[in-house]
Amino acid sequence: MSPQQSSPQQPPSSGVAGADPVAGVVRPGTGATRHGEYKVAGGKLVVVDLTVDEEARRIAAVSVNGDFFLEPDDALLDLNRSLVGLDVDAGRETIARAVEAGMPDDAQMFGFDAGAVGIAVRRALGHATSWEDHEWEILPPMKLPIALNVALDQVLTEEVGRGNRPPLLRLWDWSERAVVIGSFQSLINEVDADAARATDTTVVRRISGGGAMFMEPGNCVTYSLCVPQSLVDGMSFADSYPFLDSWVMEALREVGVEASYKPLNDIVSAAEGESRGRKIGGAAQKRLASGAMLHHVTMSYDIDAEKMLQILRIGREKISDKGITSAVKRVDPLRSQTGRSREEILETFMEVFGRRYGARPAAIRDAEMVRARQLVEEKFGTEAWTSRVP
Repeated sequence: MSPQQSSPQQPPSSGVAGADPVAGVVRPGTGATRHGEYKVAGGKLVVVDLTVDEEARRIAAVSVNGDFFLEPDDALLDLNRSLVGLDVDAGRETIARAVEAGMPDDAQMFGFDAGAVGIAVRRALGHATSWEDHEWEILPPMKLPIALNVALDQVLTEEVGRGNRPPLLRLWDWSERAVVIGSFQSLINEVDADAARATDTTVVRRISGGGAMFMEPGNCVTYSLCVPQSLVDGMSFADSYPFLDSWVMEALREVGVEASYKPLNDIVSAAEGESRGRKIGGAAQKRLASGAMLHHVTMSYDIDAEKMLQILRIGREKISDKGITSAVKRVDPLRSQTGRSREEILETFMEVFGRRYGARPAAIRDAEMVRARQLVEEKFGTEAWTSRVP
């Protein structure tokens, strides 16, 4: 079971519940409970058992429990009461406000908050899902042109949204020097066009936001998660980033890298010493109207920083006040901190993800590849798309 996410468990078939009209808690009686769990990133487990008045479509009785801390002790009764009567379609923010309004002024919540309760309630009501509610696939790295990689992000996310394939982890590989800019970045501001031509660098734009990625073959570790948005239901964007990458923190530890999230979307070194706080990688997201979302991460394995600074304009500005433009030769946190090959790191990532979520190996389907190639012709390989923000 994931340390970042506990799976919703169904109560035993003989487990029934009724409501205490005073406390609003679930107790043995009649009527089945609904069960939801949420593990706060870096915090505690929040569990919600509740019953619903099906006719009124409102929460009839609730028991909030878990390994969190709450003072004073009887504030738990106030917490339970605050949830009774809420509409079964209430959003996380509505639930959180009800909790905050219903708690006594001197109440103190440790290891969880009202928002975490809201997520657990949403899961109990069936609006949100956990990792264990889904079957997962892993698409191993496959060396492809960079434009085809960004096209596959769109195609595979759309397929997950349509229910045509399970959610998945896809490891990238690519065959040329490239810069991948974010959906909303200015091409002129980010990329030195003359330097890109001189170094035979392909420039493409992806569908997710975030910053530019300088990608030579073998110098980065890049992956995409294509998932249903129900997996992050009720979470803020800031919370969704570390939640979706909780598994990779475990994988990084296994290869000898201590890392943490720096809001909003940076993965940084948590090791002691000079490397502490230095960026290892960054994440980006795109949420589609279909209900699916793309979560994309690139980490530095062994980057030629001088070449990167020739091609990326913003990169020069970012380090201009650090006095290191001429001294930096390589950016290699994963290579230098692990002493492992990029292939070993990719294998560890796949092994950890498979172990945590029961994911099975899979492959890109023929129809998906055909659609991706079509999108390269119509979109990702065109000047109109690449320069859509001049």
